[in-house]
Amino acid sequence: MFLERPRRFHPKKGWIEVIAGSMFSGKTEELIRRLKRAEFARMQVEIFKPKIDVRYSDDDVVSHDSNAIKSTPVSNSANILLMTSDVEVVGIDEAQFFDDGLVDVCTKLANQGIRVIVAGLDMDFMGRPFGPIPKLFALAEYVTKVHAICMHCGDLAQYSHRKSGGNDVVVLGEKDIYEPLCRNCYNEAIKNEK
Repeated sequence: MFLERPRRFHPKKGWIEVIAGSMFSGKTEELIRRLKRAEFARMQVEIFKPKIDVRYSDDDVVSHDSNAIKSTPVSNSANILLMTSDVEVVGIDEAQFFDDGLVDVCTKLANQGIRVIVAGLDMDFMGRPFGPIPKLFALAEYVTKVHAICMHCGDLAQYSHRKSGGNDVVVLGEKDIYEPLCRNCYNEAIKNEK
């Protein structure tokens, strides 16, 4: 005689994925790829970006390769929670520009069973950990570190070197202001600026 086990309820499982690296490393490209796959699977997807990022579009998340996906610009991380009812996947681009509350927002969403995909710079132009990304690294189930190609030597680049623009941490720009560099070329560039 077999005893039947009671069925257990398996709640919807959420998690956090972080895609990080230097500028021009393909972070946004990878974010868009994952989000479009989720949409193709007919999942409810909501995408957010910081309101200050209007380099390519006011509303869309756009990669350097001109791939785009519709998004909602928000002024702070708390606004994301207000707009995520009935979603299965949340995408967040340029996460380094959000306040530190983004860590709690992502945790709450994942705890609600939502897949959260975050993309952003892991270091600022001075090579320091940037915004909430380091804390998200620690909490994420999946971390993808992507690399650009060093503009000086062709090795893998992990630094976003600012060629101009002063000392403000947040300076929006493209190849006219930033270049990806490997560790050795970055250290050499910083040494020559002093």
